[in-house]
Amino acid sequence: MTEQQPRIVAVGGFTVEQQNLLRRAGGNCSIEFVKDAAGLVDSIEVADAVAGHIAPAILGRARRLRWVHSWAAGPDTQLYREFVEHPVILTCSKGNGAIPLAEHAMMLMLMLNRDALRWLKAQAERRWDPFTHGELNGLTLGIVGAGHSGTDLARKAKAFHMRVLGLRRTATRADGFDEIFPRKSLHAFLAQSDFVVVSAPLTPETEHMLGEAEFRAMKPSAYFICFSRGGIADDAALLRALSENWIAGAGLDAHGIEPLPADSPFWSLPNTIITPHNGATTAATRARGIEIFAENLRRFAAGMPLINAVDKAAGY
Repeated sequence: MTEQQPRIVAVGGFTVEQQNLLRRAGGNCSIEFVKDAAGLVDSIEVADAVAGHIAPAILGRARRLRWVHSWAAGPDTQLYREFVEHPVILTCSKGNGAIPLAEHAMMLMLMLNRDALRWLKAQAERRWDPFTHGELNGLTLGIVGAGHSGTDLARKAKAFHMRVLGLRRTATRADGFDEIFPRKSLHAFLAQSDFVVVSAPLTPETEHMLGEAEFRAMKPSAYFICFSRGGIADDAALLRALSENWIAGAGLDAHGIEPLPADSPFWSLPNTIITPHNGATTAATRARGIEIFAENLRRFAAGMPLINAVDKAAGY
């Protein structure tokens, strides 16, 4: 390795094929693969770029660091104060999990709409229990966030003959949505939705944007689903909404505290489905994330602007 060669450290598990892909993408860059954060400690002082999380304890030793790539689509854990203030560029893997997250939301909507928990209970008891259930056809889906996963979900919902509303910072149109609401029209958006699905990132702007007033603005027959980040809904307000039947139920993949504590009351709510922030944990999500990093490696080696750049102050 010559002195001029940029040094890249990639943290995580990689197949031989993935390592070769990244070496080809990196051109004249030297790429080191380390399994975990412990391996990064030994290399951080000479790294020009890192794919992986940089802990506060080692950020000060990163003398050459110019670029950090987060394997997460929502890199909020990387955005601690010292890192935000550091001049390093941050990119993320947004878009890599859009397809499975949208599938997960469709699964939760179908399960809640058809009361699938009742079937599972009957199966466990070996009891034949037919009943009249719902269908998604003709219902209104409200999606908070019109990014990659929100847009993919909108397309899937249209295939189920649903009306699709979106909520974003402005009323700019987006593909697959019948209507887009600006943030100031949040309550009108909620009042029309039979399902409210949160696909937005957790930022200072979105933290606790759904509280008591917002859950009371929803239909009593509506369901709440969150697959992006916990903390966008105020947990205390959500728990009351579910316990006191302000809304019909919820499907929660992302939680305010993770892992969800064993003594959390959310576990035992009869109208709620809990999954362990697992909606995008697929091999294809990982592969798409590596492709995003590979594209940025090509750009970094060529001195070109990087894709998926994160506004560190805004949080996304």
